[in-house]
Amino acid sequence: MKRLSPEHIRFLNRQPYVILSTIGEDGIPHSACKGIVRVRREGELYLLDLYRGATCRNLARDPRMSVTVVDEHSFRGYCMKGRGRAAAAADIPPGLIRSWERKLSGRITRRIIQSVRGEKGHPRHPEALLPQPKYLIVMDIAEIIDLAPGHIR
Repeated sequence: MKRLSPEHIRFLNRQPYVILSTIGEDGIPHSACKGIVRVRREGELYLLDLYRGATCRNLARDPRMSVTVVDEHSFRGYCMKGRGRAAAAADIPPGLIRSWERKLSGRITRRIIQSVRGEKGHPRHPEALLPQPKYLIVMDIAEIIDLAPGHIR
């Protein structure tokens, strides 16, 4: 596993979601938004999946995956490559569910504040309609690619 720097951990923890990519049965990448609930410096990334769909099927067949995270404002981002495994909902530690709920509450709060300010957004609060997580994805990070152009780093 690839050890994460404190900067990687801070960056990942600030992101509201990431794009997780797996390999579909047809060999074509499948991408989906997922929420990070824990980052370990030892190189493990914990993500919750709210649906038991294509991502779950793909990981069962082929554990290779990547996670892409970008902060447009700071013009920074990373792509992490590695292997993932699924843990059943019953095996998700309660602390991770609470972490996810806190992040979700923060997203709803930011959306409400933006609405009060008159900033256009989604007419409803879609985060409030999300289902409970169905399973946990644990990723062992093998490689981290810095997405910022070399002359900006």
